[in-house]
Amino acid sequence: MAGSVLGAVLQLQQAALWHWAFYAGLLALAAAGWLGLRALRGPSALWLPMALLLSAMAGGGSAGWRAAAYSAGALSPAVEGRDLLVEGRIANMPQLGGGAIRFSFEVESARWASAADADSLPPQVPSRVSLGWYDASTGPWARPAEETVKPGALHAGERWRLAVRLRAPHGSLNPHGFDHELRLWEQGEHATGQVRAGVRDPAPERLGPSWRHPVERLRETVRDAVFERVDDPRRAGVVAALITGDQNAIERTDWDVFRATGVAHLMSISGLHITMFAWLATALVGALWRRSGRLMLRWPAQHAALVGGVLLATLYAVFSGWGVPSQRTVLMLAAIGLLRLTGRRWPWPFVWLLACAVVVAADPWALMQAGFWLSFVAVGVLFAADGAAPAGAPSGLAARLLRMLREQWVVTLALTPLTLLLFQQVSAVGLLANAVAIPWVTLVVTPLAMLGVVAAPLWHAAGWSVQVLSWVLEWLAGLPFATLSMPAPPLWMAMAGVLGGTLLAMRLPGSLRLLGVPLLLPALLWQAPRPAAGEFELLAADIGQGNAVLVRTATHSLLYDTGPRYSLDSDAGQRVLVPLLRALGERLDTVVLSHRDSDHVGGAPAVLAMQPQATLLSSIEAEHPLQAVRPARRCEAGQRWRWDGVDFEVLHPQGDDYAAFVKPRPNAISCVLRIGNGRATALLAGDIERLQEAALVVRTPDLRADVLLVPHHGSKTSSTALLLDAVRPRIALVQAGWRNRFGHPAAEVVARYRERGITLAESPRCGAATWSSTRPEHLACERERQARYWHHAVPRTPVIGVSP
Repeated sequence: MAGSVLGAVLQLQQAALWHWAFYAGLLALAAAGWLGLRALRGPSALWLPMALLLSAMAGGGSAGWRAAAYSAGALSPAVEGRDLLVEGRIANMPQLGGGAIRFSFEVESARWASAADADSLPPQVPSRVSLGWYDASTGPWARPAEETVKPGALHAGERWRLAVRLRAPHGSLNPHGFDHELRLWEQGEHATGQVRAGVRDPAPERLGPSWRHPVERLRETVRDAVFERVDDPRRAGVVAALITGDQNAIERTDWDVFRATGVAHLMSISGLHITMFAWLATALVGALWRRSGRLMLRWPAQHAALVGGVLLATLYAVFSGWGVPSQRTVLMLAAIGLLRLTGRRWPWPFVWLLACAVVVAADPWALMQAGFWLSFVAVGVLFAADGAAPAGAPSGLAARLLRMLREQWVVTLALTPLTLLLFQQVSAVGLLANAVAIPWVTLVVTPLAMLGVVAAPLWHAAGWSVQVLSWVLEWLAGLPFATLSMPAPPLWMAMAGVLGGTLLAMRLPGSLRLLGVPLLLPALLWQAPRPAAGEFELLAADIGQGNAVLVRTATHSLLYDTGPRYSLDSDAGQRVLVPLLRALGERLDTVVLSHRDSDHVGGAPAVLAMQPQATLLSSIEAEHPLQAVRPARRCEAGQRWRWDGVDFEVLHPQGDDYAAFVKPRPNAISCVLRIGNGRATALLAGDIERLQEAALVVRTPDLRADVLLVPHHGSKTSSTALLLDAVRPRIALVQAGWRNRFGHPAAEVVARYRERGITLAESPRCGAATWSSTRPEHLACERERQARYWHHAVPRTPVIGVSP
């Protein structure tokens, strides 16, 4: 069992897949080896290591074979970015929010939308894709509102003909960041795209209903009914999420409160909900079975109750969306139930490993998910810490409550290091919040929400019970130090911390339990390494179409721009920069917003809320909404400061540049920042264009720099030969979105860099890029450092080279 998990872990580290035949060979060798082991007579010293090796071969071969088969259905690069007409079915409950409708689409047929492509070979499109139908200007290929057809009423199971534009799954890749491409891989979606709903595109056409996906249609009906019945959308969102598993129904502000209080796991269909439902179903089936003497004679009630509980829990998991956490829980319950049905009484470590092995065999990529490790480590810790209770221990209600509190304390203590590794944040009020929320959600909110499917008025009561809980949680979240943020510790340190927390919580003599302290403390006291005095480093975050560069010295940090706003309820600050800053343990001294464009200031509210001490330096106007969040000091050429032996200087704009125009183009007054230590120099150029580049060259005698943040993301209006000859960078960083609608970086701009032998690193190909003044010729790309086979292999053009 342990060997198969180890084999899957090793296979998941592959940067590229081998041929499927290699994995099939591993499986065949493992099968033959097991037959040979079974033929051995008597104990042998080689039996255990051989069993582990063969199990690892089987686990790795199975995971690799499935991955190779799945990857064969990838979207062809020849289809990316071209308009198609597809027919098919909506495969899931459409998700609403952020000015868009998002849904999975099962493709039945596809053809080119343009008559010019009619003679081309038919497009090869994956069988399942993820689509978004955006309202007006909220999408990645946005158009003016008057040129856009608003999203229609979509329902699960319906057949539609849609004009779409597809692209390979591509997400941002940052240190300690969320892996969106892995999520799409697990969901079986080979492509993402947008419905082309412009007035000049073929009109979306509903072709009619179908009998497919009835469960998704039922989930959608229940969700919509909850929102019709419950007046407050916030309360309705939580109720709908607890019934149907639609986490998108919960508003972002509520998620912030749930995370701050450590109860987020209760607000979505998780292993806890499935297990609770299985327990209740088992008790109900057993009670009903015992009422029939004939049934009791045919099959023992405990067996019938066990099978019935698992089956009903499976149906509940299917109705709630059959998410990955639900699948893991059902598989775990089925594996443990099978052991009990066959009369086997294994020690708890073997039961725990069996459940883990079954889940990994069904879904190897679960090993890359935070929820998998939190769930299984929590169960293992509870098993390990649950020693025999003292003789004569009380068994009343008070004793049960004390046991529940102890279990919550054990899990909180042991999982803190793992939580820091995965999320870099723990809730200081989580123990108290869970002590209130677990029984309230389990015994009040969820039963009322579920019973409301039969008696809809009960949804009102469920909504009010959610409101009562929200008042308590909001009060706890508002307490000083409600959450503690710490840098992400190394993996080995987090594992040692989990062991230390388990030792402290076990029923052992005090002297033995204290051995957990030295194991736990390193994870809690870890500080991320920083540059040496006199040195500095840049981290250009992968945030799509926009700029965001973190500058770090020995004791100071600066953030240059905060990336774009992705939709009405999502931005680069909340999704990328806040988790990144938390993981690195950063306390920003200054935030520089080069100018007011949304792809540079979109994430500013989230960053400034997380970093209340940071000063703001910018060219934004006095009336800009961000001035109410944090008053900004105007950036002007000549401003200088020195941190830890590193010099910072604003080179543009000059004071009279602000007055040169009645309504200045924001690009023209971008704050240009130069950073240097006498041995290496970086130039962050914002969105300046030809005129500003020429002025910068004239005003600054020596513009040489080792690394250049490419002006205006590589637009045709920037990166003139005059600027490049003056700066002469070794490395140039382009922060632009994959297949962005502006065409950045422009081919002619790329050619200019190539002619001068400058290494051009684009964020879609590089991911987050790290550069240090100690090695000015070297650039580290996150997509190379953390390469995995499910990541999008971005085609490399012959004019772009990235240093290894």
